[in-house]
Formats: sequence, structure tokens, C-alpha cells
Amino acid sequence: MDMKRIIICIFIMALVTYIPRVVPLTVFRKQIRSRYLRSFLDYTPYAVLGAMTFPDVFTSTGSLYSALAGTAAALVLSYYRKGLVTVACSAIVVVYVVEMIL
Repeated sequence: MDMKRIIICIFIMALVTYIPRVVPLTVFRKQIRSRYLRSFLDYTPYAVLGAMTFPDVFTSTGSLYSALAGTAAALVLSYYRKGLVTVACSAIVVVYVVEMIL
């Protein structure tokens, strides 16, 4: 690949990542007063992150059973409001133990 094409690709990627960050700043100059719109914008990043990562949870281990066990452990611990590190490490340990059993 020649250097001119690489520079064009980098410029296009920079533009594509820059536009979604600038458009909200230019469109919403005043404070948003709509409770519905504010709650939508507050929860959207979490929903998108969940939609992107949750399906991969079931294909990231050696078997579906260990993935289900790790997910169940993470859900139970997060329900009891444990910290992120505790939930993640516990889910990893559960997956490891189930993988060793299977």
C-alpha cells in the first residue's frame, strides 16, 4: 500500500471518529431540558456497550457451559452490588473452575 493511500485512510478514519463527537456539541448548545431525552442520552452508552459485549461472552470460552456459569456468577455478584473488579475476577475464576471440571 502506498503512502498516499495510507494518509487518505487515516484522514477518513479521523473524520469518522471526529464527527460524532462534534455534532452533539454544535447541535445541543443549550442545556437539554427534556427529561426523556436526557435519560436516553445518559443510558445510551451503557446500552451500546452491553449490546456489543454481551453476545461475545458466550463465545469467549471453551464451552457454552463455562460461559453460562461465569455469566451467572457475574450477574449474581453484580445484583448484590459488588465492585467491578470483584465481579470480573469472580467470573473468571468460575469459568476457569468449570473449564477444569469439563
